[in-house]
Amino acid sequence: MANIEYRKFIALDISEKNYLSWVLDVKLHLSAKKLRHAIDEDNAATNEERATALIFLRHHIDDDLKYEYLTIENPLELWQNLNNRFEHLKAVVLPKALND
Repeated sequence: MANIEYRKFIALDISEKNYLSWVLDVKLHLSAKKLRHAIDEDNAATNEERATALIFLRHHIDDDLKYEYLTIENPLELWQNLNNRFEHLKAVVLPKALND
């Protein structure tokens, strides 16, 4: 049990509640681990870096999302799929924040 890695931050909730903060947390943590390029379009990540980034992403998403994206083996593809699914929140949340 001592080898289990605990989540660094709250996992992405399937209800969409924490998507914007989750995106920032993922980008910061992957940057700190020098793996940010694994989720960039023009990435030149090694297979090991891709696997590490994918494990990190899957560890920080809701279990229902894990099952939904079970067959994805590329962190960039998973990142893009999640972005496509939740990106509408930027249009909803950010304009409201600007008006407050």
